[in-house]
Amino acid sequence: MNDNRTIEQAEEEIIDAFSLFDTWEEKYEYIIDLGKKLPPLDEKYKVAENIIKGCQSTVWLVTDFADGKVFFKADSDAMIVKGLVSMLIEVLSGHTSDEILNAKLDFIREIGMMNHLAQTRSNGLLAMIKQMKNYALAYKGVNEPEKTT
Repeated sequence: MNDNRTIEQAEEEIIDAFSLFDTWEEKYEYIIDLGKKLPPLDEKYKVAENIIKGCQSTVWLVTDFADGKVFFKADSDAMIVKGLVSMLIEVLSGHTSDEILNAKLDFIREIGMMNHLAQTRSNGLLAMIKQMKNYALAYKGVNEPEKTT
């Protein structure tokens, strides 16, 4: 997903895409389209330990760690939520733990997402962000050179 863009560049691309739409109905359709484009998650990962707690819909999130970077895969049983998690993957996947942990994710505020989601969906979005940052924290320090004093 990353292709060497910074988190900020990926966020800016999402903000630019949302600026093309005049209404929130169009923006919701776009989010749903993003969800449809998210590669399906293998059924073997759709297990209880991969479910994000705090989401009204079922969201499965799995990670890979390679070359010092965290990669996310996810799926959901709700199309709008699948679109939301696809945006988070677009922004965060393929970055280092520190980059993910330090990401402000300003694009969510910039596009007005929190103002247009039901409270339960807003809580779910925050739960997805928290889980992704928790995974990044768990990988922090893995494959980093040892510091000598």
